[in-house]
Amino acid sequence: MELTFSIFRGSADERIASDTTTRQLGANEVYIETTHSGLCGTDEHFMHQGLALGHEGVGIVKHVGPDVTSVHVGDRVGYGYVRKTCRACNRCLTGWSQYCPTGRMYLTHDHDLGSLSHGTVWDADWVFPISDGYDSAHAAPLLCAGATVWTCLTQYNVRPGQRVGVLGIGGVGHLAIKLTNAIGCHVVVLSRTEGKQQEALDFGAAEFHLFGGDHALEETFEPVQHLLICGQPGKSLDTLVPLMDNNSAMFFITASFEPIEVSFALMIQRGICIQSSFIASRQVVLDLLEFASRKKIYPTIMEFPLTQAGIEEAMQMLRTGRIRYRAVLHR
Repeated sequence: MELTFSIFRGSADERIASDTTTRQLGANEVYIETTHSGLCGTDEHFMHQGLALGHEGVGIVKHVGPDVTSVHVGDRVGYGYVRKTCRACNRCLTGWSQYCPTGRMYLTHDHDLGSLSHGTVWDADWVFPISDGYDSAHAAPLLCAGATVWTCLTQYNVRPGQRVGVLGIGGVGHLAIKLTNAIGCHVVVLSRTEGKQQEALDFGAAEFHLFGGDHALEETFEPVQHLLICGQPGKSLDTLVPLMDNNSAMFFITASFEPIEVSFALMIQRGICIQSSFIASRQVVLDLLEFASRKKIYPTIMEFPLTQAGIEEAMQMLRTGRIRYRAVLHR
């Protein structure tokens, strides 16, 4: 089956361009009519490359390939950063399928497919049913921002009752606060913006500390066992060491393209681990969607129309730091 649908690309002049693409529906693929898409900082980073944008999509399955049994026409599903994996390599078989060496991902493959679109063709193994009663606009940001946080919280020995720091309150950071609180951790928020204190507490933070810029850490600060870095950490990790307990871990969640200095002697003295996290495996995404629905955890969003003008408005607000806290485009 041949399918033609509309997509939105970035451009060299950082304007949104409307385009169409045509795809053949493969045996294990589905065609999804997109209704909602989250907007991520990664989309902004690669705006100038002319790619189809978006990797936090929700929509309705309209066509299925002959081998598809996991979803059906009419199902409401989400799709994210990963489009397809081999299902046979060691990484796929051990629960780390997002690292599949032959996986097809946003940015690196299929440059005509993205969630800022009117539709997409996706491998059925990487589409996720959305629970009845959970709004599509809230589901979209879970598929990248939420999933990346959830990997850190569920795959790296984070336990209820531990002190978990969240550095930065933005699209990713606000979800980190909500999810970390929901699993029973003591959430410690660090931000250079005093005006976000009440929101951080409302999201589930137990403590709020001004940190970074001209703000020095209080002498009475009690260190954390885990630190979720959801913003730019600065030019050196050494400034973060006083936040950390012995045998603790720093998690890099948001992408930084600038080199960061680190004094390993300081890390060694406290047994600090530096851990990065790349989105999530298929099972982790499924677990998050179920957890968020059951616990009634919702991203805080601003909605825009899924049009050329709507995307450009949302992008401009993202660039200038005015999104509270995740932009979602809708049809």
